[in-house]
Amino acid sequence: MNRGFWASLVLWCLCASTALAVEVHDVRLWRAPDHTRIVFDLTGPAEHRLLTLSNPDRIVLDVSEASLKASLAGLELENTPISLVRSGIREGRDLRVVFDVRAAVDPRSFALKANAQAQTGDRLVLDLYDRNPVSSPSAAPEPVKTAATTDRGNRDIIIAIDAGHGGEDPGAIGPNRQREKDIVLAISRELESLLKRDEGFRPTMIRTGDYYISLKGRRDLARQRHADLFVSIHADAFTRREANGASVYALSTRGATSTAASYLAQRENEADLIGGVRLGDKDDVLASVLTDLSMTNTLDHSLKVGGKVLSRMDTVARLHKRNVEQAGFAVLKSPDIPSILVETGFISNPGEAQKLSTRAYQQKVAQAIHAGIRDWFLAQPPPGTLIAQRKQQGDQEYTIARGDTLSGIAQRFNVPVRRLREHNGLRDSSHIMVGQTLKIPAT
Repeated sequence: MNRGFWASLVLWCLCASTALAVEVHDVRLWRAPDHTRIVFDLTGPAEHRLLTLSNPDRIVLDVSEASLKASLAGLELENTPISLVRSGIREGRDLRVVFDVRAAVDPRSFALKANAQAQTGDRLVLDLYDRNPVSSPSAAPEPVKTAATTDRGNRDIIIAIDAGHGGEDPGAIGPNRQREKDIVLAISRELESLLKRDEGFRPTMIRTGDYYISLKGRRDLARQRHADLFVSIHADAFTRREANGASVYALSTRGATSTAASYLAQRENEADLIGGVRLGDKDDVLASVLTDLSMTNTLDHSLKVGGKVLSRMDTVARLHKRNVEQAGFAVLKSPDIPSILVETGFISNPGEAQKLSTRAYQQKVAQAIHAGIRDWFLAQPPPGTLIAQRKQQGDQEYTIARGDTLSGIAQRFNVPVRRLREHNGLRDSSHIMVGQTLKIPAT
């Protein structure tokens, strides 16, 4: 064979080797209350190995037959245990990324396969879990809310507020690149602010910033904080951009109540594929959870409080459906906590996306959810709570919200309109104002 043939063969082998190499085309970092997540976006699947070295403390990630095409210089390391990130090529073909750490961490890594429906490519995820809290206010986790007795002698009603998606999972994307994760976090914070003003209620945020929590992890946090209600807030998308309207969902153990409910549940349940969850984080007790649900009144309470929220949403938004819908949303599968999912609108609809992006409308939506929650718990407070004690003593108060009528309030608290009017010195007038406080007489 001539020299030209061998030269061509060598060139072909080099090209083939280059074509088979995986490229890291982006590196992203997210800070959560208890860990730091680094995500490597890959052009294809790749094997990797994780090492921990000391003196000095380092976390080493080796990616087989890979090259780095992204910059590490732009990673925001402040408020993380990482002091420096550097990279190099090991043994002529493997990518080595070294993380110098200034605090003790427990590293975990896993690969995520490309998912066409979720529009994600292959990824490699490195989580650095804190052994000791990082000394930073923005990184500090929210204190655990418990059902302990307050200094008033009775406990608060605890509302777990779950802003959907977060971190590398943006949720649905609007026509002007609005991100669901940003909109629902803003609405959740408005709701938290409203509940903080209510004596006898205590809100707790499941997600306090821009990071991802698994669907099971959200339920677990609500349970750890002894929540009386779990409210997951979303602004999803549908295949048809003309789809519009707000909805409220509860769990279904049998099947979805509509095609849209089934579609949205499937989308939300795939969030872990985008947010990044190891196989070990999956819930293996689904059957027993559903059995427990069928044996308790949790689902019944979920439907009833969902109905209260839906009726309030009707005063600020067009409803997609007039009844609380049901589907197999994984985030709602707590056997012992009434749980609802509020779709504040379709971000895929240009008109609704524009409204949802404004703070004024976000406040209106939060006010409606807040009023619905209050409607339920003021009428049906859990035993041992301050609200239950006040209802029993007859010194309960109610702040009028948008859409309230005197007859509606009287019906909600099971008191005659005439008695409610006389108890508040309203004489013969039924005129009431938003923000006005009414005293509810004992039944």
